[in-house]
Amino acid sequence: MAAQPTSAKKTLYDFTVKDAKGNDVDLSIYKGKVLLIVNVASKCGLTNDNYAELNQIYLKYKEKGFEILAFPCNQFGAQEPGNNEEIVDFVCTRFKSEFPIFDKIDVNGENAAPVYDFLKTGFYGILGGDIQWNFSKFLVDKNGQPVDRFYPTTSPLTIERDIQKLLGVL
Repeated sequence: MAAQPTSAKKTLYDFTVKDAKGNDVDLSIYKGKVLLIVNVASKCGLTNDNYAELNQIYLKYKEKGFEILAFPCNQFGAQEPGNNEEIVDFVCTRFKSEFPIFDKIDVNGENAAPVYDFLKTGFYGILGGDIQWNFSKFLVDKNGQPVDRFYPTTSPLTIERDIQKLLGVL
């Protein structure tokens, strides 16, 4: 088996991704922060509750060193059909979200974004390492290491205690 290109990557901070405008974002800018990384979709049955709760958690902890990174993905039921501009407009207008929205990506398969290959390493779900659906969530500690993976149906509010522990605000 050939080595994956992400195998040399030791932390989330070793990656560069594209934002929704196509600009490179070096994830090292998030060093020292607790991150919740989510593959999002605009037309999913989980959209309303997830965005509402993600916004609640973000507003509560963003000043304490917490960040949400949202990666639109159209791999599940074609539920994120828009382009980046349409996605950002939807998220910011309908949900008033303030957390960063990145470039639409694949999270599974041969075209999966390398950052997602890294996140999935060691965190297996029902279908192995693959992401099962929209709104899968990864919690990343201040050192850039994934520490937990949550299913799409996991309410963001139920992750709050884990976020508090990592932030040291418990």
